[in-house]
Order: sequence, then structure tokens, then C-alpha cells
Amino acid sequence: MWALLSRHLRVWLLLAVGAPLLAWLLGKIGDAVERRRGPNTLSKLTRSGRRYLERRTRGPLRRHEQTDPERLAR
Repeated sequence: MWALLSRHLRVWLLLAVGAPLLAWLLGKIGDAVERRRGPNTLSKLTRSGRRYLERRTRGPLRRHEQTDPERLAR
């Protein structure tokens, strides 16, 4: 089935579904590690991986940036 999909559709599916799920999973792992052992290299790496994937995610599962109310008031 996967081979029957076009290359562009496969890339879109990976970015639209796979990347947000992986970002969510990295965030959960980072939170769990940090709760258990405090801030350390592993928790920082998982959080930076989550931020990296969130910036490159597109599609329906993308997290939209929160608008800063103070910035809008200016």
C-alpha cells in the first residue's frame, strides 16, 4: 500500500502525522525524565528534538503558535 502512494503524498503524511506524534512522544519522555532526575542532558535533548519537529510540522496536527496578547496591544 505504501509503495502505491506518490512520493509527495508519503512526505506529506510523514510531516503531517508522523512528525507531530514523534514531537509529542519526545515531549512526554523529556517531561518524565526531568520529573524523575531533574534537568539533565537527556531531557534537554528530547525537548530540543520536540521543538525542532514542531517547527517543521505541517498539516492538521500542527501546533499553532500562541499569540502574545501584549504584542497585539502595541
